[in-house]
Amino acid sequence: MATFSAAFRRPPAGLAPEAQAILAALPDPVLVVDGQDRLRYANIAAEAFFDTGAMTLMGLSLRELLPGDSPVFALIDSVRVGGHSVSEYGVGIDTPRLGARLLTVQAAPLGEEHDHVVVTLQGRSIADKIDRQLTHRNAARSVTAMASMLAHEVKNPLSGIRGAAQLLEQNATTADRELTRLICDEADRICALVDRMDVFSDRRPLERAPINIHEVLERVRRAAQSGFARTIRFIEDYDPSLPAIDGNRDLLIQAFLNLVKNAAEAAPAEGGEIVLSTQYQHGIRLAVAGSDSRVHLPLVVSVTDNGEGIPEDLRNHLFDPFVSTKHNGTGLGLALVAKVVGDHGGVIEFESTPRGTVFRVYLPMAPRVVTKS
Repeated sequence: MATFSAAFRRPPAGLAPEAQAILAALPDPVLVVDGQDRLRYANIAAEAFFDTGAMTLMGLSLRELLPGDSPVFALIDSVRVGGHSVSEYGVGIDTPRLGARLLTVQAAPLGEEHDHVVVTLQGRSIADKIDRQLTHRNAARSVTAMASMLAHEVKNPLSGIRGAAQLLEQNATTADRELTRLICDEADRICALVDRMDVFSDRRPLERAPINIHEVLERVRRAAQSGFARTIRFIEDYDPSLPAIDGNRDLLIQAFLNLVKNAAEAAPAEGGEIVLSTQYQHGIRLAVAGSDSRVHLPLVVSVTDNGEGIPEDLRNHLFDPFVSTKHNGTGLGLALVAKVVGDHGGVIEFESTPRGTVFRVYLPMAPRVVTKS
């Protein structure tokens, strides 16, 4: 049986020893299933994931490990039909053996073995990012409610306070005028903050249309280079064949302008660079919570800077309102970006290292218009 177990763990024929070692060392479970969805390979992480040894897993049907209606099987079938890799975020798996887990599942064809599919399960990383994105949307909803409350409970009384200070200023001494002026200035500052939050209280449905994302990014780049990013070098890496995005042009400009502004402020004073890139990724789908539907998000827009990265203690809360790395920042910029992206049905994620930060926005493409002949 020892030889049987070793044969099970052995990767498909033709792989170099280095590749075999890499598969064994990967922290994510990797499986290979044949045309009957029977397991033909699983790395050590897969054994730990399913809490089952190699001898038991050998030749098992994947349906003995996962529910028959699991989205994993639809992904595998999609790979066999389409012949290209497919990914799905936010896949829920709930079994007596595994319990409930939120995963990212990636499936890809295995070389010349047309009916064999490689399946990778990611229980953390990307799936956690998507889970945080749902939290970011909830945070944006909280800001929406707060904005409505502030307009009535804060802004209106501030007008009365400012008016009273102006009346006192008419008969005040020079020293007292400094105090009344301070009251007026602080009231104006708070009113300006409330005004900035007005965008969160707009609950009207988005006015959508097919949008060329490159025109949006060009508008953002020009605005940035004529203002806050004069000294920054911009690099554009666009996929010219990218289809139109289903979105609102003005809101997308506002969102990407906020991302570029953050990138410009993070970039070094000398040698600062911002890379704007677009690409099409096949098979990127997001499971919609509470339903069986899947949102296709193949259009990826990235904003990358070469700054020093985001502090570790802020990364889990970066999109929350009033969280900022800037001394004078309000912490509403990224909260607004999260709201806009969420309203478009998209996803935003980021990666940050001491050499820079990249924000990736995944968006749906515009529906194709079928013309009747």
